[in-house]
Amino acid sequence: MKNDEHTLVLGGCKSGKSRYAQSLCEKLSSEKRLYVATCVPLDGEMHERVKKHQDDRDMTWNTLEEPIEIADGIRAAGKTSGVILVDCLTLWLTNMLLNDMETEAIFDKVEGLILAIVESPCPVVLVSNEVGAGIVPENALARRFRDLAGCVNQKIAQALDRVVLTVAGLPMILKGQTLV
Repeated sequence: MKNDEHTLVLGGCKSGKSRYAQSLCEKLSSEKRLYVATCVPLDGEMHERVKKHQDDRDMTWNTLEEPIEIADGIRAAGKTSGVILVDCLTLWLTNMLLNDMETEAIFDKVEGLILAIVESPCPVVLVSNEVGAGIVPENALARRFRDLAGCVNQKIAQALDRVVLTVAGLPMILKGQTLV
């Protein structure tokens, strides 16, 4: 099924991407909203970030905590949800890297995710960090992460009809029509 309300929201750290993505989802559906959380909080600071995101969502949101198999979550929930928000793809990539997944296996997951999104009967909004504007990292793992994140963002952006870049809390439409 073709759904032109699938959106990739990109931005740097603290750019307003998650806030924009959530507000977009709330405009797309007034009920049966699903938040797919990819974060695996490993320290107190990350637990605080997770709590802040949870506090920002009202009771119309359900949460699915899924660090790697987000395509399965979208397939399962797409039939009964009004909208799905995946936050975020860069943490998803981190989870795969920390599980020692090979590049080919990561790209297989990306292809599976794209298929789940385009087949979803409800809108899917994905959040991802734009990591390509920074300096070249000093270690191999960080460079691999940066390069893979750029490739993942490109593949998702190519597949969806709408891509938004947030900068300083302001959304800029890179591809497609604005919804808000």
